[in-house]
Amino acid sequence: MTLFVLALVLPLVLRQPFEQHLLIMILMYAFLGQAWNIIGGYTGQWCLSQAAFFGIGAYVSTLLLLRAGISPWIGMLAGAGLTTAVALLIAYPCFRLRGHFFAMATITFGEIVRLVTLGVPLSGGSQGLVIPIDRIPSFVYFMWHDKRSYYYIILAFALGAHLLVRQIERSRIGLYLRAIKQDEEGAQSRGIPTTRYKMLSMGISACLTAMAGTFYAQYNLYIDPHFVMPTLLSVKIMLIPILGGVATVWGPAIGAAILIPLSEYTRVFFAGGGRGLDLVIYGLLIVTLSLYRPGGILSLVRRA
Repeated sequence: MTLFVLALVLPLVLRQPFEQHLLIMILMYAFLGQAWNIIGGYTGQWCLSQAAFFGIGAYVSTLLLLRAGISPWIGMLAGAGLTTAVALLIAYPCFRLRGHFFAMATITFGEIVRLVTLGVPLSGGSQGLVIPIDRIPSFVYFMWHDKRSYYYIILAFALGAHLLVRQIERSRIGLYLRAIKQDEEGAQSRGIPTTRYKMLSMGISACLTAMAGTFYAQYNLYIDPHFVMPTLLSVKIMLIPILGGVATVWGPAIGAAILIPLSEYTRVFFAGGGRGLDLVIYGLLIVTLSLYRPGGILSLVRRA
């Protein structure tokens, strides 16, 4: 409860645009990390197509807004539904693969989606799509003058994902997912329909990721394939819960609270010239934690 109250008052205390932007990015990546945590952390499937899910959600809602004037809220649902369907379609054959072969297949899918989006005129190609600001402010069209409104929206998203994962962790579904992660053949021999539950975790993960894509498109008012579908985004989303504590409810939030400020401050400090430096530092953190505390930063907190 204390953390929730603190989250509510933070944008009232931190009023500078960059400070509020940083809070929004932390919450968005905590939300994305929680989405990956379901498929990668609890189920043990190292999915690296999150950027594709993110981009599909962003493009569906944006195209519906620009071409048909449909509210991004409805576009968010449409994007989440389409992304879930696509994820399940590619998941079934990919789940026949294991380990790094599965990871490579999902990376390939993400790159295919990005390249197809680059070549389709409807998506604007490499020039991308610009969302006009003539409707600001408007709740219906998901646009506001100030960052505070976006903050509270993504706070609600992050809180919802947190509660969802906590419920999954405590339910029979969570037990099944952890059993699949530990020993898939053993789980299957005990009557657990492993493919069904892997598909379920992939669908939930893709749905949440697509919702974040819509939020990001409306927050930035511009998207292109390089902006919302880079492979590096999938890696970044995956590394956040690994840093904080994979297969834990609080891990993604802790990871995002560390990585995102590091990323944003290096971007500002080097004026774009230090792009990727945050991931180099982050990689060093991951290697160190893997050697000494494989459970992530959360394991250090629990130990203390």
